[in-house]
Amino acid sequence: MGFQCGIVGLPNVGKSTLFNALTSGNAQVANFPFCTIDPHVGVVPVPDERLARLEDMYHPRKTTPTFVEVVDIAGLVRGASAGEGLGNQFLGHIRSVDAIIQVVRVFDDTEIIHVHGVVDPVSDLEVIETELVLADLASIEARISKLEKNAKSGSKDLVWQKELLQAIRGQLEKGLPARLLDVEEERKAFRDSLGLLTQKPVLYVANVSDDFSDLSSDKYARLQQAVASRNAVLLPVSARIEAEIAALDKEERKAFLVDLGMKESGLERIVRMGYGILGLITFLTAGEDEVRAWTVPQGTPAPKAAGKIHSDIERGFIRAEVMKFEDLDRLGSEKAVKEKGLLRLEGKEYTIQDGDVVYFRFHV
Repeated sequence: MGFQCGIVGLPNVGKSTLFNALTSGNAQVANFPFCTIDPHVGVVPVPDERLARLEDMYHPRKTTPTFVEVVDIAGLVRGASAGEGLGNQFLGHIRSVDAIIQVVRVFDDTEIIHVHGVVDPVSDLEVIETELVLADLASIEARISKLEKNAKSGSKDLVWQKELLQAIRGQLEKGLPARLLDVEEERKAFRDSLGLLTQKPVLYVANVSDDFSDLSSDKYARLQQAVASRNAVLLPVSARIEAEIAALDKEERKAFLVDLGMKESGLERIVRMGYGILGLITFLTAGEDEVRAWTVPQGTPAPKAAGKIHSDIERGFIRAEVMKFEDLDRLGSEKAVKEKGLLRLEGKEYTIQDGDVVYFRFHV
């Protein structure tokens, strides 16, 4: 596992309510800023209907989904990059996660205090983004200063590294996140090593009213435009409704979603989309002992994927026997897939694809 999505936002926008619903956890929820200081961490299964289908075929002793860790990070405020509101702690927590789920409040409720006194989702988004940009700008300035001290060495790498750092600085000075800057493929490893907050992928979650009436509001339309300009995705949810759904058992949950006209809960969409913005895919293993989903980054070669199961399998990798889940689902059994000649033998150069059902052959 080890992949983390951090939930961020201003105080009192519904972060902890959403986290509790996602994880069935017990993060403190209160109507005042900074009720969350230390980040809470929850482990959330990634919804995958393919596991249920494989269960029907293999009747395993157990079924194990893949997971993403979700971190509830305390609310940031204007000035966090300069240490306001325990800002340094919070920025450090954000730095440690792989992706950001930014919760933006759209709903109006006079009983729930807004830290700025008025609900303006675009302004809230910009406050958070500005603090992350300022923190990154300070980090980049320090990097450039250090690099310039070493420039006399004449290293060609130092030349292009300085150029890239200056390009990132220019992007940040415009108030734009680093992730929107195009970087040559061979220089991405250096960029990624910088640990920039605004380089992290972001999923924006609009916390709307229980009846979803906000979706037709001018506030929501402006938020949509702001998110689209950042080449990102906006997902509307009602954190309070999601908390109610999460408290139901499986059958009650299904019935409630039908009543709402929804195929899946907002929480399931958040987890699935959070998984997606991390650039992750799922491969599957299936047998009488266990049906299991495994997480790997897109582009993972077969031996590395095998190493997710056990290091010995990667070390002694011989080949991968691969079926597409779609073929297995359509034909109804592994035997039928083999009879149709659709089971493939793949070597070390094969790149694992989402939905591959794999058996690894190895020898140690």
